[in-house]
Amino acid sequence: GASWPHLGSDAKWVPVLQAAGITVNGFKPANSRFLVNWSKVFRDRFAGTPVKNVALTYAGHRVRGEVMISHEGIEGGAIYALSKGIREQPGHPLMIDLRPDLKFEVLNERLQRPRGKDTQSNYLRKVAGLTPVAISLLRETGNAMDAAGIKQVAVPILRPAGIARAISSAGGIAFDEVTEHFQLKKMPGCYAVGEMLDWEAPTGGYLLQACFSTAVAAAKDCLKSLA
Repeated sequence: GASWPHLGSDAKWVPVLQAAGITVNGFKPANSRFLVNWSKVFRDRFAGTPVKNVALTYAGHRVRGEVMISHEGIEGGAIYALSKGIREQPGHPLMIDLRPDLKFEVLNERLQRPRGKDTQSNYLRKVAGLTPVAISLLRETGNAMDAAGIKQVAVPILRPAGIARAISSAGGIAFDEVTEHFQLKKMPGCYAVGEMLDWEAPTGGYLLQACFSTAVAAAKDCLKSLA
């Protein structure tokens, strides 16, 4: 593909195939971090800190997992699972439920307990089970410190970070340019597999498995042709 070019994935083969009349769709970052304009205080304190056991919703799609705060924005397994939708449908807020295992009514009831001499942070940690990064995320986004605020944290996404640091890339050789065994129709005897093809997977594990599988299918067909 075209992600991490300084490690060799630079897609320099594209002009060769295009010169042969093969359609190669433009590369885009997949499984990437997304940029968020964090305040300096939040960024400096929490960059590299995970927000665990959350539920993310973007444009109607919901996933469970964790996210990682970075200097530039937000990333992690749950973000990667939504990355295609975030990239292709910009403009929606990323909604985070900080306590997906607690129903709104239960959380709301807990938050009615007297705070006493506890600071707001200690109170939220004790009754709502929030971590320091989760509490600061509420403040960073201007959310109310109540059940509604905790269940619906809106994070304004700017855009995907550059493809050079994305885990993988979307785009590549159009599928109608290859046979069912991944041989290029316009270059007989030449095969294209893995991230050379125009597809994307939601995580690195699925990505690797599909790369291995397409390579095995191509190799078997190549051996059969040679025989």
